[in-house]
Amino acid sequence: MTTLRETGNLIAGNEVAGTAVYNTAGQNIGEIEGVMIDKPTGEVAYAVMSFGDFLGIDDRHHPLPWSLLNYDTGKGGYVVKLSRRQLEEAPAYADREAPDWGDRTYESALHAYYRTNPYWYMRSGGAAHL
Repeated sequence: MTTLRETGNLIAGNEVAGTAVYNTAGQNIGEIEGVMIDKPTGEVAYAVMSFGDFLGIDDRHHPLPWSLLNYDTGKGGYVVKLSRRQLEEAPAYADREAPDWGDRTYESALHAYYRTNPYWYMRSGGAAHL
């Protein structure tokens, strides 16, 4: 099997897990556990994050719309423009739970919380609405 690795602007999905996430103040606030990919389009829809010691929550997983993450080459990680309060109150799930991925009601609420357009919305020809 060929080993996939980061090259130029591309990164293998298995390499995204473990990538650090920073707030705009430069604090390391956690890491990406994995990504959720829309199967029909191949588009990355969400980064599933753990915020660990930053929020004091060890077993919670926070799905973030991928559009919120900006890669910073200097940091070698992603930067999100979210406050501690926004992260603490954000939709999350525990280890033994699983969100209903694919349920548009759940995913729409997630995007509404972050005030982002759903990843499927622009693809369907919709205009920005949030």
